[in-house]
Amino acid sequence: MTSTLAWRSRANAALEGAPRWLSGVLAGVQGAMLSVLVVVMPALAAYVATSADPSNAEIGWTRSVAVGGGLWLLGHGGSLLVDGVLVTLTPLGITTLALFTCYASARRSAFPGVAAWLAGIGGYLVMVLMVLLLAGSAGPLGAGGFAVLRTLVGASVVAALGLGAGTVRVRRVRETTRPLWSRVHPLVRTGTVAGLMVVCLLVGTAAAVTILWVLSGRAPTGDVIAGLGVDTFGGLLLAVAQLALLPNLVLWVVAWLAGPGFVVGTGSLFSPAEVVVGPLPALPLLAALPGEGSAGGAWVWVPLVLVVAGAVVGLWLHRRVRATRWWEPVVVSACTAGAAGLMTALAMLLADGAVGPGRMTQVGAPVLEVALTVAVGSGLGAMLVCTPADRELRAAVGRAVTRTAARLRTGASGVGPRASGEQTDPPVASGEQDVAPAASGGQDVAPGADQPVGR
Repeated sequence: MTSTLAWRSRANAALEGAPRWLSGVLAGVQGAMLSVLVVVMPALAAYVATSADPSNAEIGWTRSVAVGGGLWLLGHGGSLLVDGVLVTLTPLGITTLALFTCYASARRSAFPGVAAWLAGIGGYLVMVLMVLLLAGSAGPLGAGGFAVLRTLVGASVVAALGLGAGTVRVRRVRETTRPLWSRVHPLVRTGTVAGLMVVCLLVGTAAAVTILWVLSGRAPTGDVIAGLGVDTFGGLLLAVAQLALLPNLVLWVVAWLAGPGFVVGTGSLFSPAEVVVGPLPALPLLAALPGEGSAGGAWVWVPLVLVVAGAVVGLWLHRRVRATRWWEPVVVSACTAGAAGLMTALAMLLADGAVGPGRMTQVGAPVLEVALTVAVGSGLGAMLVCTPADRELRAAVGRAVTRTAARLRTGASGVGPRASGEQTDPPVASGEQDVAPAASGGQDVAPGADQPVGR
């Protein structure tokens, strides 16, 4: 115990005297190793559990490690070539795990600062390259150069977000980047934040719907598990695999809420208006998807949740934006719709991909259609709440209605300036002169000169 404490004290003293960027490198390496071990250990445990099977006699333990490493890289946006079939679907559960381990490692080990953050990204990428080499043909290297490039770009984004949340303070980032974002119009900035709020509301609603589907689909899920005939250990591995795909399913449910729905294989469709079920992979999680009888009727009104989400955000916009011109609520509502649509499109792209040959090359939601639907629905909801409550807009509309009504009344009566060739000056009474006698001083004074001037 004494020797252990002495070793820790010497290690802490050495780290305290080291450059701060070194702590970022250690945090990046540590975050990568933690997430790799979480993914590789189940694969290695599966090898140990099945090593007594004669059919696995020629398969070494390094093969299971390579497969686990390939799955970890797949969670960073890479691609795998499995028996000649290209797999491009990103298991967002692994991505979320990598983000969390990076954040936790940075909060625990790294000094706050930009230097530590950049060094941590470099350390994380070094670990990614090592896993790429160890996975070999079982990883993105077997799928080609473009798959390797996607892996490196995705790993850079994961490391930048995860480590940045732990090493760089939000207030400092805000002050550092102020010269950039301060050039953006305040209405655009507020609309972007409101669009993010809309997407968060939709994802939260989709998560609740997913839970309801899973609970209501316990019976078919149990049938799939019984048909697979897995033991306790195999069930645990199957549960880990389903957790890796659970965030993808939540994003697909966002597409279902929007109306266009999603597909799990070519020819299938899961939407509120129509459900077409085709052959599905033997994954118990997919057994919870709605059946063909749960579509149409009242379900066609499900996309109204977009309008409700936009209306909720519209209340926040009404309190946030102090409009001085009538068009500002309209512009900020339009910016909200655009931001929500763009973020939804990015989420749909992350959740889509191919998982097998033939019809399984198409899994996910139509990106453009879902993004446009979310933009229109949320923008309409925000505008319905934000614009009528604005005083400047109401005043402008009132003035426009008053002018229009006055023109209509003038046109209906046929009386008005220059109407029907009539004179605009009042007629002169008989017996009166057009000009009154000259006043003192020799100046001509019009009738009524006894009234104040400028009245």
